[in-house]
Amino acid sequence: MAQDKKGFILYADQKELFEQLPDSKAGELIKHIFKYVNDENPISDDLIINLAFTPIKQQLKRDLLKFEEAKKQRSEAGKRSAALRKEQRTSTNPTSVESRSTKSTVTVNDKVKVNVKDTVKEEEDNRHRQILELAIDYKKNERVINAVLKNGQQLAFSKEDLITKLDDFILHLESTGETIKTKKDFNTHFLNWLRVKKKKGSEKSTKPTAAEKVFGEYYEEANTIAKQLNNLTLQKNEQENKRIGG
Repeated sequence: MAQDKKGFILYADQKELFEQLPDSKAGELIKHIFKYVNDENPISDDLIINLAFTPIKQQLKRDLLKFEEAKKQRSEAGKRSAALRKEQRTSTNPTSVESRSTKSTVTVNDKVKVNVKDTVKEEEDNRHRQILELAIDYKKNERVINAVLKNGQQLAFSKEDLITKLDDFILHLESTGETIKTKKDFNTHFLNWLRVKKKKGSEKSTKPTAAEKVFGEYYEEANTIAKQLNNLTLQKNEQENKRIGG
């Protein structure tokens, strides 16, 4: 945040985004926002927090640019006003109409460029927010999740695995810039994406998902402990047999 800027704005239309989040996540998000505007450079490993914060962050950046531009314009206006008063005191000639007209044209062109850039950013933020809201709705829809798990296609081995794949799907949408507007389209697109992913065998050749890593590490650890217990049991039995035989 700018050094002399003491506040920031959250907009009324962002209320819907907060209401889509669980209370715990909404609390994390607002804390993340305050850290950001206080230049603490917050970092989160939570995909939902990062997705929800991205459009807010972009809006905060745009507001900061507008603040800096307004501050600059006020400063320049003050300088021009002071120079004009000085010129009026030393000369009876008015400021050149041509010069004033040129400055006005430059200002209008600059405003048009800023407005076009803002429009593009707003469309991207809306697309981003729409994907996030659809993803949150999907995670709450137990009926759809159970249908995918029980359809016999083995697209995911558990609910946790399916949610992890959903997070990968969201990243896929973000990287490709695809737009999805309805729940039906989102569900269909995700299902087709799972089928293609499985058909290509990418899960075997690519980096394992987070869930697979956790279960894999747990299995290895459990297997190691089981071997150690087995060895201890064999040693104990051997010692017992020697004691009885002696």
